[in-house]
Amino acid sequence: MSDDNPHSSRGSAGKSWLERIASIFNAEPQDISDLQEIINEAELRSLIDADTKSMLKGVLEVSSMRARDIMVPRSQMATIDIDDSVADMLPILMENNHSRYPVVNEDKDHIEGILLVKDLLQHALMPNAADLHLRDVLRPAVIIPESKRVDALLKEFRQKRYHMAIVVDEYGGVSGLVTIEDILEQIVGEIEDEHDDDEEDDIKKMASRVFQVSALTPLDEFNESFNTKFDEEDADTIGGIVLHAFGHMPTKGESIELQGLTFKVNKANSRRLVQLQVIRAKDPAMAEES
Repeated sequence: MSDDNPHSSRGSAGKSWLERIASIFNAEPQDISDLQEIINEAELRSLIDADTKSMLKGVLEVSSMRARDIMVPRSQMATIDIDDSVADMLPILMENNHSRYPVVNEDKDHIEGILLVKDLLQHALMPNAADLHLRDVLRPAVIIPESKRVDALLKEFRQKRYHMAIVVDEYGGVSGLVTIEDILEQIVGEIEDEHDDDEEDDIKKMASRVFQVSALTPLDEFNESFNTKFDEEDADTIGGIVLHAFGHMPTKGESIELQGLTFKVNKANSRRLVQLQVIRAKDPAMAEES
């Protein structure tokens, strides 16, 4: 009998674990925290690794998000005017390196359609390229409300094979846009492509007082490079220090001053900071430490 007890205990524990997993799939959980608890326990039991845990939690977060939560704000939308010539468009295309652009008429509330750069290139190489008008190559724009569920939007992206949607508010005004990449980044983290800036170096000097800094730069490395005294007990990376100072997840373009340096968010998503612009004060001795 005594030999059976340990086996019985292990079997009971295993059954309890299986029962908890089965309950997730056999009945709708009453609280999403139940799922998060199972994911945390799975990592502790080495059934999944940290990356898998992060992706699973990203899936759970996406299920509760709306388009307004992940959209690129109207102010940050790169658009092309319907009357632009190919020459007019080139600086915009080269600066942003996107594959798709909303095409507007007068302002961003009047979306005429979506321009795919590959469509433009096909026509730009034709002998009659000078006669090209954007209306001839536009794709229809998909319009969605701010309240659109992100998981439902991802399903539509896959089923209907489009990659961008224009987000409108309750009055019909354009408030932003969402791409399939924006949704996937909520699950797997930042997606880099061949057009993204080379971030191999944690700290890159861009001008005499301007630096491009990875948010994941170790704090001791940052302190040594900038002669700062950020406390390594407060965070492991400079991104952690900046995030704590903001007190919220900042968006691209937000800035804050700390220890005589101006930190501007160059790249971020809803989950983490990615890249910062750091600007030294002209006279560090006169800058007040935060």
